[in-house]
Amino acid sequence: MKNKITLEDVDRLFPSSFTEEQLSKAKTIFFKKLAELSHKFYNGKIQIVPKVPNPGFNWFNVWYTPGVSSISTLIRDNNDESFELSNRGNMVAVVSDSTRVLGDGDVTPPGGLGVMEGKAFLMKYLGGIDAVPLCIDSKNEKGENDPDNIIKFVQMVQHSFGAINLEDISQPNCFRVLDTLRDSCDIPVWHDDAQGTACVTLAGLLNALKIVNKKIENVKIILYGAGASNTTIARLLIASGANPQNIIVFDSKGSLNKDREDIFNDKRYYRKWELCLTTNPDMVNDIEKAMIGADVLISLSKPGPNTIKQEWIKLMAEKAIVFACANPIPEIYPYAAKEAGAYIVATGRGDFPNQVNNSLGFPGILKGALMVRSKKITDEMAIAAANALAKFAYDRGIDANNIMPTMDEAEVFPIVAATVAMEAIKNGVARKILSYQQAYQWAKKDITYARELTNSMIKNDFILLPPEQMINEALEYTIGIIDK
Repeated sequence: MKNKITLEDVDRLFPSSFTEEQLSKAKTIFFKKLAELSHKFYNGKIQIVPKVPNPGFNWFNVWYTPGVSSISTLIRDNNDESFELSNRGNMVAVVSDSTRVLGDGDVTPPGGLGVMEGKAFLMKYLGGIDAVPLCIDSKNEKGENDPDNIIKFVQMVQHSFGAINLEDISQPNCFRVLDTLRDSCDIPVWHDDAQGTACVTLAGLLNALKIVNKKIENVKIILYGAGASNTTIARLLIASGANPQNIIVFDSKGSLNKDREDIFNDKRYYRKWELCLTTNPDMVNDIEKAMIGADVLISLSKPGPNTIKQEWIKLMAEKAIVFACANPIPEIYPYAAKEAGAYIVATGRGDFPNQVNNSLGFPGILKGALMVRSKKITDEMAIAAANALAKFAYDRGIDANNIMPTMDEAEVFPIVAATVAMEAIKNGVARKILSYQQAYQWAKKDITYARELTNSMIKNDFILLPPEQMINEALEYTIGIIDK
């Protein structure tokens, strides 16, 4: 029986008398409360189920000893057989030390499980990928979060997985962890906060620029925040044609420029120093001065609201594009950005128009890499995925409030997967050669299977629908807080 209350149009759950500000706050409170109630009800989001039948007792001799001994020796003699004879070829480890979880910072290793399980859930449902959350303690003897501990851990466990998804690792550790593991591991190591966010941001910007009739090589771009996300976004933007001299990046101490001795002297921030040398040639160090005439603002910094000021947006060029993508609360609410003159506004949330969230990218990207047994995910593969995302949305129609595919457009994920697979082959990092059509059909089959499996479990009551009372409780709780 379906719930009478639906989350498909969440705005309608709240009184029509709510102002835009009240509604924005209410949705944040509501989803947080409902998350608490639903996670307790289901005891988490993922489980492990068999993928083989057991027609009779003797099949245990096939799936386990003595028969399985032949599988071990076959893999011993050729390790690449592990991708075909075990689930390794479709298995991803979601690895985090939980030091940079959403807007909450260091939440301790177990605290990251909610996010990492969520990542695994999305991989299965959207990409047909099996994933395991691995939240680790990266502290050394001094009590410091040590990137070497993460590196060593991943190097040790890589042989059980087809790819590694790094998640929520604080900077500067995240830079060294990713770059070291990309070079030292024999499977793809993907940092979704960096490469994933950069991919979907590029996709959204490509379509936004089409709507406002501006070219990427000509626009002035301000990046607010200089963590793993924005530094990687800057790199992919430049690789896609943006002029680095038209880019200004800000961190908590000011703009990145060649006079930033603090960044030069701290070798851990080498990615930021690269941007100091290539962007902001006039060394503009005032955010308001930088915003004058800016065409694009991409913010991935401190969750808001009011991290981004309306006064800054008023200084931007006509038909300004604002991406306020901090989670769980954007740096400025979309209504406030539009009041200040922004033409296109995107956030990382699905309850506002134009969700620019890495969940649109990583299921297809990782699936594509897994299918061709790729050894790594190159920047070219991420850019190809961004162009595939943008093209999918453009071909079905875009406007100022609809620049990206949405997660319920299932067709986009096998398209991205096949595109990434082809780029991996082109880049010479694939172990397995497929045609585009073979990759597309493989990805579509696995994604359809994952969705139908979930639906079948719901139909047969192995997964229960959320109780209506739980949704009501979250709604009543929210309205009670907003009314105070």
